[in-house]
This record gives sequence, C-alpha cells and structure tokens, in this order.
Amino acid sequence: MAHIHLEDGSFTLTWVLVWWLLALIVLAIAIWLVRSKEKTDSRTIALAAFLTAASFAVFQISIPVFGGVHLNLTPLIGILAGPMLGTIVVLITNLLSAAIGHGGWGLVGANVLINVTEVFVAYLVWKGLARLTGSLFARAGLATFTGLFAGNLVMMGIILLSGVQGTTLSIYQTFAGLSLIVAVNMGVAVIEALITGLVARYLGKTRPDLLGLKRQ
Repeated sequence: MAHIHLEDGSFTLTWVLVWWLLALIVLAIAIWLVRSKEKTDSRTIALAAFLTAASFAVFQISIPVFGGVHLNLTPLIGILAGPMLGTIVVLITNLLSAAIGHGGWGLVGANVLINVTEVFVAYLVWKGLARLTGSLFARAGLATFTGLFAGNLVMMGIILLSGVQGTTLSIYQTFAGLSLIVAVNMGVAVIEALITGLVARYLGKTRPDLLGLKRQ
C-alpha cells in the first residue's frame, strides 16, 4: 500500500536525514516500551517474527495496476503484534526490502514512518471498535482501511514536504499525481481490508488468544 518507491537521490540529503531521525526516535521509543515490560511473551515474539517474514514476502508481490501496487499487512501487524513490536517489524521489513531494491536506502526512514502510522492507526481503531461491535470482521476491516488511509496521507505529506529532485512538476501537479496514486491505493485497501477481516474472523474461531480474546 502506501510506500515510497523512489530511488536514492530523489530526496535531498537534508530530508533523508530528517525522516531517518524521526524514524529512529520512534523506533527508540518502541524498543524502550517493549523492554520496560517485565517480560515479553515468547509467543508474541515468535508471532512478530512470523509477521515480519509474511510482510516481507507480501511486499514483493506486485499487483500490475498503475505501475504496480502491493499489499503489506501493516494493519494486521498492528492488530496481532501491537504498535510497539509492530514498529520493529516494519523497520526490519523495510530494511530487507531496500536490500533487494524495493525502495532506496535513503527512503527507509520515510517509509518506516508511513508504515508505523498504518500500524498505530489500525491498532487504535481495532481497540476502539471493541465496544461498538462484536464483529471481528468489521473491526479488522475498518481498522485496516483507516490505517492504510492514514498511511497514504502521511506518504503524500512526506513527498510534498521533501520535494522530488529532478522533476519539473509544480507542487499542484505533484499533489494531483499523488492524489491519483492514493485513490488507486485505497481501491486496493478495500481488498486488504477484506482479507484482514477474514483472517481476524478465522483467528477468532481458531486462535482467539492471538487477538487478545478468550476462547469461548
């Protein structure tokens, strides 16, 4: 979904450092909060490792629409692993993706911020809807769509603030182009929302503990 696929050199060094610095601050806070717990459940860590592998694999599957879009499972990561471990998961996923040429190294910081937004927003919506509906499918689907929408907004903001070197497009033309990309992404977000909703409903029946629920 929301992911900046530009090459290194697309952003000036100043903006590359700004996004990397912010991403490292977010990562440091996440690690501190994870370590501040008395003990992190080994099952949760194993689940986070599985989500990292799954997310990386899904990242590489391109849907041939408007130059290629993809799912990324960030909302599902937020729902299952939580926002703190989720932050670490998306960092590793982006580093592995950059290593095989899926986005530049200099853009990892920006992409981590985008994906962390998706993780956090999806997690908050998932938790917030618990009092409003008992449908795991609806909760997960709405959390996914909202999280991905927020990530797309952050992506637009980062690109508009940073500017893209080597382009002659005005900021208005850039905004129009990005709006089209977001519209396509949100169309795919509907698919990811349906998939995440189905996964949540299935886990609710088979492994409710993974969703923080008690087996009935």
